[in-house]
Amino acid sequence: MAFVITSPCKDEKSGECVEVCPVDCIEEGKDMFYIDPDICIDCGACEAVCPVEAIYMEDEVPEEENEYIALNRKFFEEN
Repeated sequence: MAFVITSPCKDEKSGECVEVCPVDCIEEGKDMFYIDPDICIDCGACEAVCPVEAIYMEDEVPEEENEYIALNRKFFEEN
């Protein structure tokens, strides 16, 4: 289980999450940030500092944001 960044990050990209991540699992994409599920240690530091509340535990992602679970994984499969 990992944290997932959802739509509020799109075109926002504040970056506080990147600064606090102790394992550097957050990478910048074209229009938002993504969390590598294979590196994330579930510490929650990113969730606590996100100014737009875009970060959720994978099993707590709102139903309307479920597509972002796959988008986060796909980003790291392609890069």
